[in-house]
Amino acid sequence: MFEKVFKNIDDILYKDPGADSELDYVAQTSWVLFLRYLDEIEKEKADEATLSGENYKFLIKEEFRWSSWAMPKGEGGQVDHHIVLTGPDLVEFVDQKLFPYLANFKYQAEDPQSLEYKVGEIFSELKNKIQSGYNLREIVQLADGLPFGTELEKHELSHLYETKIKNMGNAGRNGGQFYTPRPLIRTMIKVLDPKIGETIYDPALGSAGFLCEAYEYIFNKMEKTTDNLTQLQENTLYGKEKKNLAYVIGVMNMILHGIEAPNVTHVNTLGENIRDIQEKDRHDIILANPPFGGKERAEVQQNFDIKTGETAFLFMQHFIKSLKAGGRAAVVIKNTFLSNSDNASVSLRQLLLESCNLHTVLDMPSGTFLGAGVKTVILFFEKGEPTKNTWFYQMDPGRNMGKTNPLNDKDLAEFIELQKTKPETEKSWMILTGDVNEETYDLSVKNPNLPEEAPLRDPKEILKEMEVLDSQTNVILKSIKDFL
Repeated sequence: MFEKVFKNIDDILYKDPGADSELDYVAQTSWVLFLRYLDEIEKEKADEATLSGENYKFLIKEEFRWSSWAMPKGEGGQVDHHIVLTGPDLVEFVDQKLFPYLANFKYQAEDPQSLEYKVGEIFSELKNKIQSGYNLREIVQLADGLPFGTELEKHELSHLYETKIKNMGNAGRNGGQFYTPRPLIRTMIKVLDPKIGETIYDPALGSAGFLCEAYEYIFNKMEKTTDNLTQLQENTLYGKEKKNLAYVIGVMNMILHGIEAPNVTHVNTLGENIRDIQEKDRHDIILANPPFGGKERAEVQQNFDIKTGETAFLFMQHFIKSLKAGGRAAVVIKNTFLSNSDNASVSLRQLLLESCNLHTVLDMPSGTFLGAGVKTVILFFEKGEPTKNTWFYQMDPGRNMGKTNPLNDKDLAEFIELQKTKPETEKSWMILTGDVNEETYDLSVKNPNLPEEAPLRDPKEILKEMEVLDSQTNVILKSIKDFL
């Protein structure tokens, strides 16, 4: 049902002059879906309060609740067509009243991590682009028909929302920053094995895929006590995001996954001086896929010890500085990080090897990131002890990956299993830090265990063999002719 509704909403947005791209489809579907889901959350809390003999104070005033403006219903449960808004009246209400009211939450909320503040941030950043009030009325009616009653239904909704984010990422260059393949994220989390009581940090949040998957991983493995549930909700997941739309989508994605008041902030991570990072700012686990290829300005580079315009390399310094002693990280980065010969790259590899144990490198094939023609590796490291040896694994899916054959969990199952013991195979090998050149710190992916290809034969040898075969053929043909 969810999938059909999402498709129908996309079809309506396609007809509307205000929605121009897949990014617009996601943003516009998001705010409608979010308000419908928020209304459901408030109703559930009100019911729980009633059962406990308490009064629930609604976050949203009655005039602006979904049941008042979106789908006002009479006593029989049917839409009251006498008061329901549509056409220009609906667009005017949404643009002139609803969005400004919700955006103001940002300034009223006392706690920046509260749901109230997050709602205010979302509607400060988003704009309604649906120009036709009749199209908006259709979309609202479709969203109202979605069921959110069970955990299974909520899980299906969050899964399909992830699919929409994926489609946005595949749609073009501007959306690529939002999506990391979920099988890869799950693999990174399984290797790090986060536990309740540890903090998890993604300073390049995007659509919050790492934090959502980490939440599910810990939730499924932990004991379901009140203290653990509170710890997971309030004191476990942290993130930062610079881009407006990415931040809004990330917050909504977390809320749709059941994380009601995400500890994520709308800020340029690289704008912070890493020399100011203190112990209280550090985390047990870092999971991230930082943007790469960017050219950061000179004033941003001043926040780092190793100066470089490459965004991902600045993030790497932030990761190392933001880990607690003994903290664990898994991060995606371009494979050229392992071999670039410029001073910044060499210094950064030296810093990583000397301050952290880079115990595993996962080499991903082309096509892992749809729409992005870059080769990537995943670095797994622990802070505190210098690297003694590094295990490399070269993933080979045995097929060309693309939109019709995307990365899946089975592709990475062997890596997860072998990573526990780090054996040498045709796909994996070990590099000793003592063997690494101390001038370049080159860690290029060069698999020494691939089967050797047969050497090319000498042309003279091939011609001689052809003469022998020709002679044998002539003998056979003569025998046939004599027999006939």
